[in-house]
Amino acid sequence: MKITYPSIDKLLDRVDSRYSLSVLASKRAHELEAGSPAALEKFKSSKSVGQALEEIAAGKVIIDPDHKTNID
Repeated sequence: MKITYPSIDKLLDRVDSRYSLSVLASKRAHELEAGSPAALEKFKSSKSVGQALEEIAAGKVIIDPDHKTNID
């Protein structure tokens, strides 16, 4: 599968690595599927992963550098 929109170059301008991009898009797609409100009014994609990528490209979804995960 090839990502044509948004372009991978535009996405990597927003996120520092392909790994970080895939994790961010996956988490945001799960939030959208769970009913979280969309950050954009209109999407080109009908699928949650595509919508997450569109939000990332628009700068509406970013990685929280202060987020801490507790591992017990």
